[in-house]
Amino acid sequence: MDAVGQWERAGSYHEVAGDRVFVVDRAAEREELEPALVLHGFPTCSYDWRGALETLARRRRVVIPDYPGFGLSAKPDRRYSLFEQADVVAAVVAELGLAEVALVTHDLGDSVGAELLARSLDGDLAWEVSRRVITNGSIYMELVQLSDGQQLLLALPDEMLSEELAPDRGAIAAALRGTLAPDASVDDAELDALGQLVVHDGGSRLLPRTIRYIEERRRHESRWYGAIERHASPLTIVWGDADPIAVWPMAERLHAARPDATLVRLEGIGHYPMLEAPDAFNAALEHALG
Repeated sequence: MDAVGQWERAGSYHEVAGDRVFVVDRAAEREELEPALVLHGFPTCSYDWRGALETLARRRRVVIPDYPGFGLSAKPDRRYSLFEQADVVAAVVAELGLAEVALVTHDLGDSVGAELLARSLDGDLAWEVSRRVITNGSIYMELVQLSDGQQLLLALPDEMLSEELAPDRGAIAAALRGTLAPDASVDDAELDALGQLVVHDGGSRLLPRTIRYIEERRRHESRWYGAIERHASPLTIVWGDADPIAVWPMAERLHAARPDATLVRLEGIGHYPMLEAPDAFNAALEHALG
């Protein structure tokens, strides 16, 4: 069975906010703590967190949705928005009946999570965020070092690509490899699986559409970095310091704004610490979330 089939067996589909949404909902080995809501990055999906599931699920339920346009969720040809992705995540949490979550976010997930935190601060979120772990993502846009591939996608019209122009799984895997630390020991098969899930059901054709969150981040930056900084929940920052995109000064600036937060520096690790340094990353998760 290929990566798509294997990962599909780990979750189920939900009709949420008008979309068919794939959700991994993993029961705890022993349920002692609040559930973890885990939000993935761009252009990948919940599969990023496969190696962290065992650690997270030891004492808590784990919920990892694929946003519409990503992974195994529906991939309609439309304009995509962080506000709508947050709507979907909030609806998943409500459908599952969760009253409180530990929020764990990466990359694009940091931005979706930021909108949820902003709603919490506004009194518009129906459930509580009790604690947080944030990892490599674009919190402060003036510090972001976009890759050549990201800049190319942003230069394209906000339209679906033709099949001929859409990158294949090999090209996606190579682009992901470029975000890792130069000496990262991530297996090619792992990156190929991520590439397979990106292109699944035409997902790579949507990349010029789904990447528009970066433009939205710039327009609403103060709302979102403000929520990340100001939400009162205990915060742990876990950061690969060799990330070529969400560079290490991003984590330092957030820590300066939240000196009460715990800062974990993963030395020599790039943009996907959960793939590049699973043991160190999982240890940091376990410490942060109890």
